Amino acid sequence: MTTSTDSGASTIQQLVEQALALSTVAGCVVIGEELTGANLRWAGNSLTTNGQMHSRRITVISMVDGEQGTSSGVVARAVAEADELAALVTASEDAARAASPADDVAPLIEPYPHSDDWDAPAAVTGIEVFSDFAPALGRAFQAAEQADRLLYGFAEHLVSSTFLASSTGLRRRHDQPTGRLELNAKSRDLTRTAWAGAQTRDWTDVDVDAITADLATRLDWSATRIDLPAGRYETLLPPTAMAELMIYMYWSLTARDAEEGRSVFTARDGRTRIGESLSRLHLTLRSDPAEPGMQAVPFQLTTGGEESVFDNGAPVAATRWIDGGVLANLQRTRNWAERTGEPFVPFVDNLIMTGPEDAGAKSLAELIAATKRGLLLTCLYYTRTVDPQTLLVTGLTRDGVYLIEDGAVRGVVNNFRFNESPVDLLGRITEVGRTEKTLPREWSDFFTRVAMPAVRVPDFNFSTVSQAS
Repeated sequence: MTTSTDSGASTIQQLVEQALALSTVAGCVVIGEELTGANLRWAGNSLTTNGQMHSRRITVISMVDGEQGTSSGVVARAVAEADELAALVTASEDAARAASPADDVAPLIEPYPHSDDWDAPAAVTGIEVFSDFAPALGRAFQAAEQADRLLYGFAEHLVSSTFLASSTGLRRRHDQPTGRLELNAKSRDLTRTAWAGAQTRDWTDVDVDAITADLATRLDWSATRIDLPAGRYETLLPPTAMAELMIYMYWSLTARDAEEGRSVFTARDGRTRIGESLSRLHLTLRSDPAEPGMQAVPFQLTTGGEESVFDNGAPVAATRWIDGGVLANLQRTRNWAERTGEPFVPFVDNLIMTGPEDAGAKSLAELIAATKRGLLLTCLYYTRTVDPQTLLVTGLTRDGVYLIEDGAVRGVVNNFRFNESPVDLLGRITEVGRTEKTLPREWSDFFTRVAMPAVRVPDFNFSTVSQAS
C-alpha cells in the first residue's frame, strides 16, 4: 500500500471540502472514497488477464429540517472534477426535501480527538502488490500441470481511502486494504473440483503451496464418489462455511428489530434475548476495529440500511456480541439508544469467533481424525432467509462434501440443500476447533474480515439432495 503523489488535479480531500462548502441545509455529511485496485485472473494453469483500476466517489448526505421533522437525502456519484459537485449537492438536498421525516434522527457527531492524518495523500495499490504471490502462483501452475490438474481463479487487492467531513467540523479518514484469493482446482476431465479462498491485507501472508496442497488432497478424495440421501448427519463445518452462517446472524443482531418483535433475538414482553445462553460451550463472538491483521474502519461509516446516516463519524469500539456462550450485545443506533435508554452499539466491519480453549483447540485435520462417521463440508452458497423469526436459512453446499469414516475421508458425496438457523446451530455445536482467518465465499464482496473455527455439529440438517456441482 502506497500513497498517491499526483498533484495535477483536485485531491479527494479537496473535493470533499468543496462539496461540504456548497451545502445550504441544516446539516451535511460528505464521504469521499478514493479506490484503487489490482487483479490477476487465470484459467487452465495459465494467467489470462491482469489489470488495475482507480475511481473516486463522493456521497453527500443532506439533512433538512421541516415542520414534520428532519429528513435526509443520500446521493452518491463518481466525481473526478470540482465542477461536478454542485449538481451532486443539489440532488442530495432535493432528495432530502422530497423524503418523509426520518425516524432515526440524532444530532450530527461533534469533533473529538483522534489521530487521523486528514491531509495525507490517499493510499493506493498497484500490480506490484503481487510481487511475491505471482511467482508462487507460477510454480503452482507448473506443479498442477505435471499432476494433471487445472487451476482456475483470481486474486484481487483493493485499497480504499475514505474521508468523512461533517458540517459540525468533524473530519475523519481511514485507509482500508482488502485482498482476497479464490482458487479452484479441477481434474483434467473437469469431473472433480475443489475450492479454497483466503483473505489478506497485503499479499505477504498467502501460502500458495499450502493452499494448492490442500486442493490436491481434496481432488484425490473426490476420486471415490458415494451417493447419500438427505437427512441429518454429524458434520464438520470448516471456518469458511461457519463464516457464511455467522455473518448472516451478525447482520441480524439489531436491537430495534428484536425489541419490536421482528427478530430471532426477540424475547417476551418487548424484551430481547440479551443475557440468554445461546450455547452450552464457552463461545465468544466479537468485533474489534483494531484486530491485528483484520483492522477495520474505527468510526461509523454508512449511507443507510440498518445503520443510521446521522451516526456517521461516531467512534467504533471493540464489542462482544456473544460472551461465554451468552448473548451480550445487539447493534443499536444513537436514536434507538436514546429512545430505549440503552447504550449506542455500532456495527463493526469484522467478526471473530473463538471457542473455550482456542489456543489448544484442534485443527480441522485433527477434528477429521476424531470423527467416527460424518460429513465434511467445503463451503456454502446461495444462503437465503426462510423465516426471520427463527433466522431459518436455506442454501446449498458446493465444491466438495466428503464422507468421513473411522477418522479418514473415504470419498466425495453429492451436494445438498440445507435448512438451518445459525442461532439454533450455536446451541448444538459439540466441539470447536482452532480459530483461523478465512474467506466467506458468498459474502466475500461485502464482508471479508472474518476469523472462525471449524465446528462439529451432530445433526446438521441436509433437507434434500442437490444437483449443484
